[in-house]
Order: sequence, then C-alpha cells, then structure tokens
Amino acid sequence: MIAAGGATRARAGGIAIHPVVEVFADVVCPFAHVGLRRFVGRRAELGLEAPVLRVRAWPLELVNARPFDAQQVAQHVAELRDTVAADLFTRFTPLAVPSTSLPAFALAAQAYATGDRAGEAVSLALRAALFDEGRNVADPDVLAEIAARFGLGETSVAPQHAYETDYAEGRRRGVQGSPHFYVGDRDFFCPALRIDRRDDELTIIPRPERIDALLDECFPLREG
Repeated sequence: MIAAGGATRARAGGIAIHPVVEVFADVVCPFAHVGLRRFVGRRAELGLEAPVLRVRAWPLELVNARPFDAQQVAQHVAELRDTVAADLFTRFTPLAVPSTSLPAFALAAQAYATGDRAGEAVSLALRAALFDEGRNVADPDVLAEIAARFGLGETSVAPQHAYETDYAEGRRRGVQGSPHFYVGDRDFFCPALRIDRRDDELTIIPRPERIDALLDECFPLREG
C-alpha cells in the first residue's frame, strides 16, 4: 500500500527520510493516542523534524454504526495504563468521552488545509485534550480554544465534511482499524500492541518489535 505524499524518500546529509507518514485513526481511540505519542516521542529523541504525521479520519462511529461507549473507552485506557502507557492518560475521565468525533475531525482538517505541520499539531492537541486533560473534544468551547491556540478561525463547510473523503480512502486501502500507519509501500496496523479478544475479555500485549519496525521505517538511518 502506498501513502500519498510519502512514497518518495528525500535525502539530506546522507539521510533518507519519508517526508510524510499517513495514519488513519479516530480521535477517541486510545490505542491511536499511544501510537502517535510514541511516534513523535521517537522523532524528538532523535532531534528530527520529519517525517510529519498526516492523521486522517477513521471515524469509528461510522465503522461500528454506533456512538462511542464511554465505559468501554475507559476500560481500554485502564488496560493501556497497566501495560504500555503509564505515562499517558493522566487526567482522563469517561465523562469527557464525546458522542462523536466529527467536529474534532473538522478542526483537524481545517488545520491540515494550512499545512501538514499545523495539522499534526492540532491532531495531537485534540487527543491530548481528551486523554491527558479530560476535556470533551466535541464541546464547541474546547474546539474554539484549540483553534485559537493554533491561529485557526471558524470551521468552514469543506473541513466539516473532510472526514467523508478520508473514510472512503481508508476503505479503498483496506484500513483494518485505528490506528493504521502507511509508510511508503508498507503499512502497520496498531503497531505498538497486539489486541486479543476472547469471550468479551480483552488482552493487550506490547509489541516492541513491531513498533520498532515502524519507527525504523519512518526515521532515517545514516548511510555508509
């Protein structure tokens, strides 16, 4: 599978990089929050500015044909804290889980219309607001504060419906769920974890080798 805008590696100073990594993810998906934070954390550790994340909408409320279950999201958050993400979800509350991600997707699309870096920053800020600050990202006041923080105005009609394009593209590519990363001609579904479900019991198993494979593909290696 090929990521639009990210299939060709640029070279600078003997380093080959993918300029953009695409991710299909839902704002209310705690697994995506972990994957995105691990990605930007590794990038910061390496002192790099690229690749940039292009986080595309994968609206689980449409995939599953039902609104979010706040208690189920809270259960996943607790499981992630216990296994791989003790540093995240510090102020999460199930009371903040929105009934829809679509307004948040619209704000992210508005930011991406100005550039990938702005879009990435807003996509991360939306998830931090929900999972690390306990704020409802469907609340107009919360969205307005995030928009103002990044110099964005009122959302226009086009961004409000941008999720439809992403959802159609994700289905065309065979997105398996949230998050699904596309790096050049490779793709990685939920790379940080293996999630096993049996008799309604969920088991989360860390997959350090898989997330390392993703990060090794995303970030440059010095040649020679």
